[in-house]
Amino acid sequence: MIKFINYFRQSLVLKLIIIAGATLLISISTLVYFSTKHHKQKVMKEIMASADRLGNTIRLGTHYAMMLDSNDDINQIINNIAKQKEIESIRIYNKKGQIKFSSKISEVDQITSIKDEACYVCHRTNPPPDKLSLKERTRIFNSSDGYRQLGIIYPILNEPDCATSCHIHSKDEKILGTLDLVISLAEKEKEIMLFIKLIIGTGILVFIILSSIITIVVIRFINLPIKQMTAATDRIADGDFFTPLNVRQNDEMGRLAASINKMGANIGEKQIELNKQKDQYQTLFELVPCLITVQDKKYKLLSYNRKFADMFDPKPDDHCYYAYKGLNKKCDDCPVERTFKDGKQHHGEQTGINKDGTVSHWIVKTAGITDSSGKIVSAMEMSIDITPRKKLEQELKKSEANYYAIFNNMPCPVFVLDVKTLKIVDCNEMVKAVYGYSRKEIIQTSYLNLFYNREKKDLRKIITGSSFINKIRQINKLGKIIFVNIRISPSEYSGLKVLLIAASDITRRLETEQQLIQAGKLATLGEMATGVAHELNQPLSVMKTASSFFIKKINNQEEIDNKILFTMLEKIDVNVDRASKIINHMRQFARKSEPGLEKVEVNKVIEKTLEIFSRQLKARGIELVLEIEKNLPKINADPARLEQVFLNLIINARDAIEENILLNKDVITEKKIILKTQSTAANVICSICDTGTGVSEEIIDKVFEPFFTTKEVGKGTGIGLSISYGIVKEFGGTIKVEPNINPNIKHGACFIITFPRLR
Repeated sequence: MIKFINYFRQSLVLKLIIIAGATLLISISTLVYFSTKHHKQKVMKEIMASADRLGNTIRLGTHYAMMLDSNDDINQIINNIAKQKEIESIRIYNKKGQIKFSSKISEVDQITSIKDEACYVCHRTNPPPDKLSLKERTRIFNSSDGYRQLGIIYPILNEPDCATSCHIHSKDEKILGTLDLVISLAEKEKEIMLFIKLIIGTGILVFIILSSIITIVVIRFINLPIKQMTAATDRIADGDFFTPLNVRQNDEMGRLAASINKMGANIGEKQIELNKQKDQYQTLFELVPCLITVQDKKYKLLSYNRKFADMFDPKPDDHCYYAYKGLNKKCDDCPVERTFKDGKQHHGEQTGINKDGTVSHWIVKTAGITDSSGKIVSAMEMSIDITPRKKLEQELKKSEANYYAIFNNMPCPVFVLDVKTLKIVDCNEMVKAVYGYSRKEIIQTSYLNLFYNREKKDLRKIITGSSFINKIRQINKLGKIIFVNIRISPSEYSGLKVLLIAASDITRRLETEQQLIQAGKLATLGEMATGVAHELNQPLSVMKTASSFFIKKINNQEEIDNKILFTMLEKIDVNVDRASKIINHMRQFARKSEPGLEKVEVNKVIEKTLEIFSRQLKARGIELVLEIEKNLPKINADPARLEQVFLNLIINARDAIEENILLNKDVITEKKIILKTQSTAANVICSICDTGTGVSEEIIDKVFEPFFTTKEVGKGTGIGLSISYGIVKEFGGTIKVEPNINPNIKHGACFIITFPRLR
């Protein structure tokens, strides 16, 4: 029994057969049970229905005889019907329980107890009910011979005809008696038993057949393939990966067998690849260009690679500290020891002596090697030779010392800024010379604090988005404003992203340039003196005429008409304003301006420039042609210095035209200056073209050099175009000279200025 239980536990096939057989047995048994039960119920319903019909027939047959009070007819009807084989007895009881008629003559006039089963159906209540269902009127009981009988009671009701016939009954009586029909169930029970035996036999036969089929199918299509697949998996476990499993079934077992074949082939391929990798890893272990050892807890060398063997020539059972350094005990700071203690990886730097006596340095990293239970049984130590790096570090220290020497001795202030916060991370010694702050005072302060009167938000955008900032104002420790040019480049400093700021103090240079620009303005004013005198002469002449008129009238003691007086005074007032405007314009032009840019409309600057100079050109017979584009975009500039540029170029154009006339006295020469403005998608362009002598190819690259001039001695300083060039560059623009681009003029020159337009 124990063997069977163990076999049952280990056999899937036996489990399937037993479970399937038990399921089949339960299913067939359930089917047999409900089939027999259903058949019994059906037969009993048929018997009861047949008996009920027979009873009603008897009741209806005897009804007429009872109405005639014909006892012989009643007996005859009962005896004739009782001759049928299934009928056991037919009785008619009166209401007192006396048998008045019976198929058995011996029972006539016998009185039964009211508690007898045949009577109790009606007499269980008082008065007896007159209506009962078939089920309530039916009873099944055993005969004296041991077989079962079916009895049905039919109440004989007191009908209206009964009260008017020869019978003497009260109208209030509902039941006069009962008809009791008893039928034998012996034959039907034999049929039922035969049916039960037949269906049980059929069930047993079906169970045996189906169980046999299931057993054969399970053994053929499950047990045999499982045995084959078990053998195949055992072969795979033993290393035979490529012997195919031959299960010719186009079902799950067949697909499982195909999967096992595929698995074996894949495992075989993986094993081949794994062996290759193992060989590769072994080769790498041996040939890797670093030192690898495996040590036990006593620091004995269990294995090591070829490089370690070549470098230290270890002997069997050598300890690592002896093989590495020739020591007789472990190192004080041993990473292998720490790995054995906590199981974690550790690293450090070690120094040892090679076989040839030279000193080497290594970076050492250790890791634990565990067994199947996770316990550390040995440790692997990998050492990388960093001797060349150590030498480089020493060289780097020397280089850093040189770098700091250069950094601190650079002839301009240098700042190192954190790119996110713009705080000063480092600076050189020149910061103190220019700004007055020591390194201790300025480190970790914001670089934006050095700027004068600027929004820090705007400055941050400018600094982080530019590589060069020209002529920007800063403030030193004493509160004095200085001008600097700043060069910006991104870099890294001690792992931090920084901006390198090199500042050039241009305060003195700007002062010199301002002096030079001022000198240029004064020279321009000298050039304009004649025109200014002419401009002032007109309002003075008007005022002189008016004053002479008033003096004459007063001397002659003549009255002056109020209308004439108002007109003359109005002209004086207008001309005084005109003279004041000219003088203010000259004063503003001559005034020294502070460096700074603002939004400027070029057309307005040109209009202001021509207020004085256009009359002078007209007086000299030079035609001024204006081709001005309306709604010109604004630019970034200083209006006073931009006016100086236009004045310088117009004066040069005037001088070139007059020089051309002197050189070509016999030729009628056109005297014209064309001033044009226009815009493109990115720029505002101004061109000043003349009909003068032009610029030759030999000097076209020199015209903007300081003190270069083609004019006679005493007529030109050579600084006008140089100053103009510097001013335009400061505004972010360009200026160039080329031959006249006007197709109608074959001589002369054009100065073309291009400014970036504001968005």
